[in-house]
Amino acid sequence: MSHILVVDDEPQLLRALRISLHARHHSVLTAATGAEALDLAGRAAPGAVLLDLCLPDLDGMDIIRGLRAWSGVPIIVLSGRNDPAEKVKALDAGADDYLTKPFVMDELLARLRAVLRRPAAEVAPPRVVIGDHHIDVAAGTVTGPDGPVRLTPTEWRILALLLAGPGRLVPGRHILREVWGPEQEGRGNYLRVYFAGLRRKLEPDPARPRHLITEPGIGYRYEP
Repeated sequence: MSHILVVDDEPQLLRALRISLHARHHSVLTAATGAEALDLAGRAAPGAVLLDLCLPDLDGMDIIRGLRAWSGVPIIVLSGRNDPAEKVKALDAGADDYLTKPFVMDELLARLRAVLRRPAAEVAPPRVVIGDHHIDVAAGTVTGPDGPVRLTPTEWRILALLLAGPGRLVPGRHILREVWGPEQEGRGNYLRVYFAGLRRKLEPDPARPRHLITEPGIGYRYEP
């Protein structure tokens, strides 16, 4: 049985989805705001997320990016926005599928079955220590010896890719593809700039990194 997180501020739709998913032996968590959705996802580790983009507190795109900073959970967008550019934007942000409202329930359930069949993606552990910095990936916070350290959304996405496989080499092209898209695979200068920033924020000695390692011409590794 999979736990499905449904995020929508329409009570009638929440009720319909809850009934349909329960009938297919899924347990259902519901959230009517973005903040509640991120909190539930961090605590309950759902098998998939059904996400409306129009919420009262946060834009759905920000929720997708927030989840992708630490989780590979399948995300299906359910939205009244039918502009193709919006669909592309959501998929580029990290959504796995996009269904425009109103939709046919059987189609949604088929798409849900498809994403649940996919192998689980490797994700970063919820808490990591890099030097003197304590990283809570689920909460999206970094605490150093002098207090909180702010990472940009792009820095979080890069860091999450490395933390998902301690000691494993991650090719630079893979990072570029996952963070910026396939058309940017040749932009190695992006990585040099962002890794310099991450090391300044996280490494005890940025000039001699011990945790965020460059393999010249190949890629990068996180060493615990």
